[in-house]
Amino acid sequence: MEVYDGATLRATLLEIASDFSFTWIAETRLLFDALEPRRFAELRHNPTALLSELTDDDLARALTPDYLDRLARVQRRIARDRGEETWWRDRGGPSDLLVAYFSAEFGLDESLPIYSGGLGVLAGDYLKAASELGLPLVGIGLFYRRGYFEQRLDETDRQIEHYPLTVSSRLPLELVPMAPVVELADDEGNLVPVRLGVWRVRVGRTSLYLIDTWVQGNPDWALTDTLYGGDRANRLRQEVLLGVGGVRVLRRLGLEPTVFHLNEGHSAFLQLERMRELVEEQGLSADEAIERLRASTVFTTHTPVPAGNEVFDPELVRGALGGLVERCGLAWDDFVALGKVDGSESGFGLTPFALRTARYANGVSELHGAVSREMWHGLWPEKRVDQVPITSVTNGVHQRTWISGELEVLLGDTDPEFERAREVPAEDLWAAHRRGKERLLRYVATTRGTRELDPDVLTIGFARRFATYKRADLLFSRPERLAQLLADSERPIQVLVAGKAHPADEAGKDLIQLVVEFARKPSAAGRVVFLEDYEMTLARRLVQGVDLWLNTPRRPHEASGTSGMKAALNGVLNCSILDGWWAEAYSPSCGFAIGGPEVEASEAAQDEADAAALYAVLEEQVLPAFYERDEAGIPRRWIALMRESIAQLGPRFGTARMAAEYVERLYLPAHEGATRAPSRVA
Repeated sequence: MEVYDGATLRATLLEIASDFSFTWIAETRLLFDALEPRRFAELRHNPTALLSELTDDDLARALTPDYLDRLARVQRRIARDRGEETWWRDRGGPSDLLVAYFSAEFGLDESLPIYSGGLGVLAGDYLKAASELGLPLVGIGLFYRRGYFEQRLDETDRQIEHYPLTVSSRLPLELVPMAPVVELADDEGNLVPVRLGVWRVRVGRTSLYLIDTWVQGNPDWALTDTLYGGDRANRLRQEVLLGVGGVRVLRRLGLEPTVFHLNEGHSAFLQLERMRELVEEQGLSADEAIERLRASTVFTTHTPVPAGNEVFDPELVRGALGGLVERCGLAWDDFVALGKVDGSESGFGLTPFALRTARYANGVSELHGAVSREMWHGLWPEKRVDQVPITSVTNGVHQRTWISGELEVLLGDTDPEFERAREVPAEDLWAAHRRGKERLLRYVATTRGTRELDPDVLTIGFARRFATYKRADLLFSRPERLAQLLADSERPIQVLVAGKAHPADEAGKDLIQLVVEFARKPSAAGRVVFLEDYEMTLARRLVQGVDLWLNTPRRPHEASGTSGMKAALNGVLNCSILDGWWAEAYSPSCGFAIGGPEVEASEAAQDEADAAALYAVLEEQVLPAFYERDEAGIPRRWIALMRESIAQLGPRFGTARMAAEYVERLYLPAHEGATRAPSRVA
């Protein structure tokens, strides 16, 4: 047994902190939290940063028998997780398969703020699943030095954005000794060579490589400064960096992916760099190169909202990529046509370009797949809508990242067996949920400086991006009725709201202001709270601690909605419009539906109908089920719904299922297409 002092404990903890698997082994976070809880929270739960501030004497004081026992348990858990037995090995997949997974954002943990919302958190969860399954996959992204913004409200309750600098030395990042070059256009259209720094991030068995342009000698541009930041020219530069630069990084690493997976269209320009290689290095014609690309490419579209699909001025693209297009053997007009649906548009769209250069494409829920086939039918006008080659793979969440510690113990503290929820005594399940709820409400009271909300009151959570189609205002559209529910003496509710609006989305900021103004009114009875700076740690608190998860998008604009999946596996019941994942997940045995699948003729009529349906389901279904108690004060009917939510939805909407589905339906056919195609030049 190892004998520890402050220095050896530091070395051990630094090794644990160097791998983002600490984010899904629940007890690992507690090791760091026990050292200095308040400072750990202030540092966004960044263990590397915490250890940099503690002395060896500080660490020596932590060396109690209990702490060493917990450390040993974590080490055993890590060793088990990194063992040789994996799903991929047992499956016997091809030994030469390698998937390159490109995404503009990755949400691994709050301490690495290079994500804005669901797209990035989904990508981070997916890397974690790849690690657990042993799937041969490598991630490619960008290292944003100021990431996405921290949110604060000013004196008028208006969102303001703050972009703190992320210091690489205070993160578990490994600098890779290479500096590939990508030529980027300056504001006058001149091409300037930009050297790329590359950081490796360890995510269990999986590696994520992040491109950084804060390299000495580079132009003084804010290239990898903020996520989705800057003007259109800077956004284009970022997407060239991700796509073209990402391929060049892979080549310098000596990696030869057989499958390229584009997580949304931001990385679509990687196809140009791959095409250049095929034309210049293998002697293929442009048409042959495009067919080769298509055979080995998977593209996932994530949004049916037009604003979520990047479109650029073709002349801006020409200044940045005209030379590369020419090297691919493509006439400029032929290239631009790849980014248009029917030739009538004035812009170059990355989604049409990605769809035209990928044989395998999917939406992220069954409903979103159908919506995407309708939306992009113009790319295949000769086909019926149901024949458009866009399938669906419903998103999932990484269960071990999001499940509460209390529930994980009840369901199996190595790998949660969600079906066991049906066997857990009602008293134990309710007690576990109650502890998560009380922890959340203490946090709310501490951060808001207010009295603690009542744990006996039905607590509703609404937390997501404040895009207008998500309708954060639907619950607040009938203020008198809401006030009655908040103040009801027998069956009251309380509401926790969180979320950020895009910095340029003034309408989204208006919605935040509306919610906060309502919360300040006497009619809110102190039972509506807006929580600033929604990020992954706050998200975990909410999905583990509220009773009901509210989701009110304007159907069919919600592509998936993974926050509801996180709530469901914690026994938090979903109350949602039948959109995204809930359209296929809903059953009266595990949650509540707001209205039906009908879509009204106008947005105003839809909003009116959905508001009426929302209040009807709250008053007629939710409140009776929650407040109906037995002689011991246990809500048996509510707990029956909780059990089914966990047992039915926990395993079904996990990233392990999602990744296996990508493998069987998309990666293996794409791999076969890549390895079957002959080269023109030996």
